[in-house]
Amino acid sequence: QVRLVESGGGLVQPGGSLRLSCTASGDTLDNFAVAWFRVAPGKQREGVSCIGSKSDGSTYYADSVKGRFTSSRDNTKNMVYLQMNSLEPEDTAVYYCAADPPSTTTVQTMCRTLLHNYWGQGTQVTVSS
Repeated sequence: QVRLVESGGGLVQPGGSLRLSCTASGDTLDNFAVAWFRVAPGKQREGVSCIGSKSDGSTYYADSVKGRFTSSRDNTKNMVYLQMNSLEPEDTAVYYCAADPPSTTTVQTMCRTLLHNYWGQGTQVTVSS
């Protein structure tokens, strides 16, 4: 059984940066495509970024975060990161990572579906002055 854990959330001022981390127990994240979703107050869950497995390496970003957020892997630490720069109050949400074994599904499709094999518990990001 794979268990995902997010960390790195917190309170940041507009224009600031945070880096979220997603790690896994029970397996190595090398073998999984990883998605970052967020749920803002009163809004539906939104896929903000997806990164393919280690052998794939493709990435996708929602228009709302393109140019500001970056997904990356550190395979030595079994981590996937979401670097968030130029944060805006609209980025306030609970952020979740999700993971699926490699498949023919593109990262774009992965970010547009809520059906994933594994989910973390979420980490709160609040952007406020």
